[in-house]
Amino acid sequence: MSQRTLVLLKPDAVRRGLVGEILRRVESKAGWTITALELRTLDRAILEQHYAEHQGRPFYEPLVEFMSSGPSVAMVVSGERVVEGVRALAGPTDPIQATPGSIRGDYGTIVRENLIHASDSEESAEREMKIFFPGLI
Repeated sequence: MSQRTLVLLKPDAVRRGLVGEILRRVESKAGWTITALELRTLDRAILEQHYAEHQGRPFYEPLVEFMSSGPSVAMVVSGERVVEGVRALAGPTDPIQATPGSIRGDYGTIVRENLIHASDSEESAEREMKIFFPGLI
């Protein structure tokens, strides 16, 4: 069953020059297609919508500050089991626990600056795509 998911390449991925490598990994996966892509600095309003469930938690303000610290790449990826697949490609949030071959396993340094966001479910993907690409839905 074909799905769509939101993927964000976070400011640390852009700063470290990893956008091309991460895009290559996504594009080389058979059956996956990037259907929307934009480089932009995310403003607080977008980030508040995206991270609404985390408001009030100790990591919320540092996360919003980090995510607005420079440009990010927002994209929609379509394909077979893409929600589960991109999360596997990204690896666990903690780069020490992430296996080699995953994006975070190969390039991650610290938990908070973890290079990539991938929607965790089809429902989250739909909600998140409406935030970042309202004209696409």
